[in-house]
Amino acid sequence: MALKHEKDLSDELRSSWLKAMAAIERRNFGYAIELLQNVLQQEPEFLTGRQMLRRAEVTRLKAEKKTFFNISTAPLAAMKAQRELKKNPRKAIELIEKVLETNPYNLQANMILKEAAVAADFPDLAIFAMRTLLEEKPRSVKILHELGRLYNQYERAENAVEVYNRITEIDPLDLVAAKLGKDASARASMKKGGWTEAESYRDLIKDKDAAVSLEQQSRVQLSDESLERQISEVFAQHETDPQNIDLAKRLGALHDQKDDLEGAIAWYEYAVALTNRNDPGLVRKVSDLKMRQLDRQIREDEQFLAEHEAGGEEFTARARKLEEAKRHRAEILIDDARKRLDRNPTDLQLRYELGEQLTNAGRYRDALPELQRARQNPNARLKAMNLLGRCYRELGMLDLAAKQLEDAAREMLVMDATKKEIVYNLGLVYEQMGESGKYIDAMKRLYEADYGYRDVALRVEKSYSSSES
Repeated sequence: MALKHEKDLSDELRSSWLKAMAAIERRNFGYAIELLQNVLQQEPEFLTGRQMLRRAEVTRLKAEKKTFFNISTAPLAAMKAQRELKKNPRKAIELIEKVLETNPYNLQANMILKEAAVAADFPDLAIFAMRTLLEEKPRSVKILHELGRLYNQYERAENAVEVYNRITEIDPLDLVAAKLGKDASARASMKKGGWTEAESYRDLIKDKDAAVSLEQQSRVQLSDESLERQISEVFAQHETDPQNIDLAKRLGALHDQKDDLEGAIAWYEYAVALTNRNDPGLVRKVSDLKMRQLDRQIREDEQFLAEHEAGGEEFTARARKLEEAKRHRAEILIDDARKRLDRNPTDLQLRYELGEQLTNAGRYRDALPELQRARQNPNARLKAMNLLGRCYRELGMLDLAAKQLEDAAREMLVMDATKKEIVYNLGLVYEQMGESGKYIDAMKRLYEADYGYRDVALRVEKSYSSSES
């Protein structure tokens, strides 16, 4: 079953989707949930809508107070969906959403949703069900194993590797995870190297000399002598077949490994030209190499300025060069993000990336509309809200900054890296607003979770010494 995106919705459903996003912004979660359920009944393949539905349900659940007199009907509804599973899995998906509406982390309901999604040939929904459970229980080995099985079933080896690595970190004695992780890693390598497309071993290695050459090329680090030999060998092949994209890419990779960024950029740009700029991965590689080149120049200029006293022509020239390099770096990142968004204007993740680069470049007002739209993407929502808080703060709109960061902090259960940054930024806003009590409370939350986070320890301990004096 193919995924549906916002652009695939009918005008009527797209109108409901936009109304639901507006309702979420107003924290009218009941209305948003009703609208999103209606959209998903007609377009069950609209995964972004389901992700946003679950986010609204989770946020509402945290905001509501539990009562002791609530009699849950979840078991009965789950049984009804279970009975429907074999006959009509799409109907089962629709029924189980009624359970998840009030209990989005219900284990039984998400397991039924996973089974129904598999039966309906909707792999992304099955994976989403397991990832939802992991939000509440990120260290559940049982759920992680189930997610790993799904990734293996749908031939997503790289994702499976990540899952089994997480299991091994949690339980180093889990031999099953260790074996499955190695198997998945091997499959990922084979797919990346084109082994799965070859009919036989001879299709990949024609003779012993080629085998030795291939072995040398596959090593993580080659000696300078081996690198030069590889470059000579591949360049000789390129001269006989100049239109071969793989040879151009290989020459780019070898020059990159040699730390010859200029040569690497030249060869990757050649490969980009051979593909008529139709390979976004190659275009991104050229951009990344140029960024590394700029980063190196910036580091060298910063080191020079740190080691020399101000004044003099060379110091002034280096300072000017450093400023230009930083400005150029920001322009490249913004331009790259904008081009990718222009190619796919409905991709909210790309819109977030553009907003992020504009924020980093200090163009806070330009970043606002991009980040506001990016909040509609469940995967980027919290990071976008964090950056919005930062933008509002820089523009002096402290009340808007506080509201944005407070909403983001409420939506998160686990004090992970993202929440730490949100709470820290919220504390800084409170400090600027003169809300000293709220400021110290925010810093204490971080102090209890991670003593070494930024300058939190200094801020909290300073508050105690100030109160004593």
